[in-house]
Amino acid sequence: MTDNPYVDKLHNLPKNPGVYLMKDRSGKIIYIGKARNLNNRVRTYFQHGQKFDPKTQALVSKIHDFEVLVTDNETEALILESNLIKQHKPRYNVNLKDDKRFPYVKITTNEPYPRILIVRRLQKDNARYFGPFTNAQKMRQTVRFLTKLFKIRTCNLVIPHPKGKEQKVCLEYRIKRCPGPCENLVTVEDYRKQVDKVCLYFSGQSEELIGRLNSHMQELSEQMEFEAAAEVRDQIRAIESIRQKQKVAAEKCVDRDVIAFAVAATDAASVVLQVREGMLIGRQHFYLKCEVQTQNSELAETFVKQYYMHAPNLPEEIYLSDAIEDRELIEQWLSKRLGKKLKLIVPQRGEKLKLVGMAASNAKLVLDELLVQKQGYKKRVPATLLKLQQELRLDKTPMTMACIDISNLGGTDKVGSLVYFSNGKPLKNQYRHFKIKTVVGQDDFASVREVVSRYYSRLNGEGKDGPDLLVIDGGKGQLSAALEALGDLNIEANVIGLAKRLEEIIQPGKKESLLISKSSPTLRLLQMLRNEAHRFAIEYHRKLRGKRTVATELEQIEGIGPNKAKKLLKHFKSVKRVCEASTEDICKLPGLGRKDAERIKAYFGAE
Repeated sequence: MTDNPYVDKLHNLPKNPGVYLMKDRSGKIIYIGKARNLNNRVRTYFQHGQKFDPKTQALVSKIHDFEVLVTDNETEALILESNLIKQHKPRYNVNLKDDKRFPYVKITTNEPYPRILIVRRLQKDNARYFGPFTNAQKMRQTVRFLTKLFKIRTCNLVIPHPKGKEQKVCLEYRIKRCPGPCENLVTVEDYRKQVDKVCLYFSGQSEELIGRLNSHMQELSEQMEFEAAAEVRDQIRAIESIRQKQKVAAEKCVDRDVIAFAVAATDAASVVLQVREGMLIGRQHFYLKCEVQTQNSELAETFVKQYYMHAPNLPEEIYLSDAIEDRELIEQWLSKRLGKKLKLIVPQRGEKLKLVGMAASNAKLVLDELLVQKQGYKKRVPATLLKLQQELRLDKTPMTMACIDISNLGGTDKVGSLVYFSNGKPLKNQYRHFKIKTVVGQDDFASVREVVSRYYSRLNGEGKDGPDLLVIDGGKGQLSAALEALGDLNIEANVIGLAKRLEEIIQPGKKESLLISKSSPTLRLLQMLRNEAHRFAIEYHRKLRGKRTVATELEQIEGIGPNKAKKLLKHFKSVKRVCEASTEDICKLPGLGRKDAERIKAYFGAE
């Protein structure tokens, strides 16, 4: 067992949006955050050389484990993060999050003429609630617009009037934004029809409303009232932006548990999402061991019986991913414990089914983590890399490898190349060229030292990890130079040398070189890596040498020195284009006059 439980989990992080919970050694949640991509975000906390501010450094030093919750989109992750922070109050979130709650739209039902209100808390008052909404500004804009469109009252008058108290018609009626229920100018039935339209919109059935708005916008455009049409267009966009609500929040304050399962052979995992007052406040997960492969329905029934046998708090509704045979009997048993009716529901469509799907996604994630811990990461790694790890006795599988090669001709145009393989295949966007800057003469050892130093210094500056295995094209001298450069940077890395003569592998600290069978796929992989680095270096060397040769030819022209030759090549790209250029084109370049242009044309035999 590893000292840090998160080591295996890092290999199995999903790329979905969601929330992550960082825990200390005692299992206490110390930080909760959201992510658009859990895989990318969570890994940043565990990358070597990553630079953090002092507060994040303190957090990272205390992380012993983590847990993730998968959601369908980033909006849900945002709302879930807020709910979980309020529930657990982690230490490292105190100064980063305020205490506000996301707003809801409330339709009052205890009044003959209901109102539309914006509230921060759900109450058990039989009102209808919609939300929560993450963009409060646009939500308020839409509420104002719907109120105006359907002429819903915004006053807080008591209707009908209490006896002995007279109330005057308010300004909203005078400007035709209210039908005047305070003076019985609209019937309760007609008024509630308008309220029902608002509820229909917030229930997600807003096509009719959008259609009306589009028609209205078209009419305004035809009447050349473009400013008003643009305002309606903005209202449509605002409505569309708030139609997405958090699916774990419901219209009624009903406590729910959502249970789903994931099964692989005789291993299974279950997840219980706890929804309280319309908000997801937590998740529990369990590993279930089956002696034989079990049907999901049997698994669900057994789990419900065991889980709720001693549960202190029972919800009013339980959503299940699979039907159970004794549903009515279990409902009666749990209802008796709860003291009122409890329902076991297997959703078939709509928001309830999406909730179960969310639980199922988390159950699969939990099961994958279990399988990774049991079987290791080997199923995902090519056999060649596993064999290479075994033959080189590396502490980790070389999922990423890089090879460095040096190319020069008589000490001129010295270059270095670095090629990069991921999962045994070239990853060309990580290839790098190096023009040797500090080495005088032909010194491959010093050139290797410079390339290694520059490459790893850049990785450190960018906060990135180096490859799992670094291969140096050469023998003991080149390998020693690479190790010296890494030592100067205080970097530990797996490095080997690959000598061409016998295709022998030189390893640090070992007197004898390692010979691998020439028919071995691991040697062929290393040879492919080395040959690609050699090709890449030769290609760059030829390019530089070609430029230098061309520049030398231009310098043969009287009055054209290295600087002018460089300007000509930079602008015209080749000697041929310099030859074809007119005198006027050459004169336009800074630092070149007409005499220079005439000499160039004369040199190439131009008239």
